[in-house]
Amino acid sequence: MDDRNELGRFLKSRRARLDPARAGIEVISRRRVAGLRREEVAALAGISVEYYVRLEQGRAQRPSEGVLDSLARALELDDVERRYLEGLANPRTSTPRAPRAERARTELAQLLGMMDRIPALVINHRMDVLAWNHLSRQLFFDFPAAAPRDRNLARFGFLSPESQNRFVDWHDVQRATAGALRLAASRHPNDEALATLLGELTMKSEVFRTLWAGRDVKQRTHGTKRFRHPVVGELPLRFENFELPGETDQRLVTFSPEPASPAAAALELLMMWTAPPAERTQPHQEPVTD
Repeated sequence: MDDRNELGRFLKSRRARLDPARAGIEVISRRRVAGLRREEVAALAGISVEYYVRLEQGRAQRPSEGVLDSLARALELDDVERRYLEGLANPRTSTPRAPRAERARTELAQLLGMMDRIPALVINHRMDVLAWNHLSRQLFFDFPAAAPRDRNLARFGFLSPESQNRFVDWHDVQRATAGALRLAASRHPNDEALATLLGELTMKSEVFRTLWAGRDVKQRTHGTKRFRHPVVGELPLRFENFELPGETDQRLVTFSPEPASPAAAALELLMMWTAPPAERTQPHQEPVTD
């Protein structure tokens, strides 16, 4: 992906979404563009218009923390967007990695197998599924039957027709996925496998192209995701993302129902209906080549 002057494009996208009236700016005549003008952002941030223009044009190098804080306040950035802005302004230098087989530790895979009452899986920053348990296969898709490169939640969400059936809030899932990938791209600028994934999604999915152009960044550590299963119907489940100590950008993701809820009963039924006892505690993992 072309990230030259990504800082300027991000700033422009953030000011375009702001309401001038909310920022205390009186609008007298009709505007030709949405959001705030450059001079208005500069005034709100307490910096010169010339300097802000240089930032958007990519001609100002490494703005100070004070300037970034002022811009974050003026543009109403949340914590994730503020960290993303910092990464764009002060990019980390890294060298491309040779492709290697990535997998979850055996102990993690075994842990997933023991979590037989809730769906759980291990993913990396590219959303490759590195390990899974039986119930997570029921929520998403049959991971063992897919080729290793296709065990990827982003490819599933944007390129598989089945994903629209699986997610009740399909468009919300897609927005969150695109935002998470943009954040990953800023943290891993030399990840060739991630660049390949982004290129593939851009070429094959108009929805992804539109969302990527919006430059939203997302990092959802917890929340609720509503699944739809062909046997037990709708399943609203609470998800938690746990960063794994000692593992680079791997996360354990769990999905649990509200206690004593219809979703809990449906998940229990799904567990009993889909897996024989011997399989429920069997962990699954296979390496993914990045």
